[in-house]
Amino acid sequence: MPGDDREPLPDPRPSWEQVAEEYGPRIYQMALRLSGNPDEAADLAQDVFVRVYRNLHRYEPGTFDGWLYRITKNLFLDRVRKRQRVRLQSLGEEEWEQPASADPGPADVMERRALETRLQTALDGLGPDFRLAVVLCDVEGLSYEEISEATGWPMGTVRSRIHRGRRQMRETLARLPLEGAGA
Repeated sequence: MPGDDREPLPDPRPSWEQVAEEYGPRIYQMALRLSGNPDEAADLAQDVFVRVYRNLHRYEPGTFDGWLYRITKNLFLDRVRKRQRVRLQSLGEEEWEQPASADPGPADVMERRALETRLQTALDGLGPDFRLAVVLCDVEGLSYEEISEATGWPMGTVRSRIHRGRRQMRETLARLPLEGAGA
């Protein structure tokens, strides 16, 4: 329109620098929880960011987190399918360390490490889809709706996989010996 002095609307997509800075640690942590191995997590996170870099111009504004989680999920499941068997290792203690309080005592630290080891063992025992559902819900804190959007699974599938994944984890935890019990 002649004489239209309106400035064009800014691009709603984040810049590559914003994506790397804001989402880098989150994607790596999710990859670490899914793979159970720091080296595999680094490879998966790198693959995610290569895919994002190549396709950022195609991103249609909406839920950016969901778009990233969907890419991460797809690349993780592709790796699982290629191997037909996922090699899992428990996370080292330092990856799970978060003080239970501002001033934990030695017994608190040991109890927390034992619990974290048991939880990671139970998580490692889940199939890839169940692990993804539990990690997105219980570790990443996504709602069922966000998980459905990120994974492309119907809502019933999301609910079922979270429920079944949690149940399998409870059963595994019930069978695992309590470290330090009776000591």
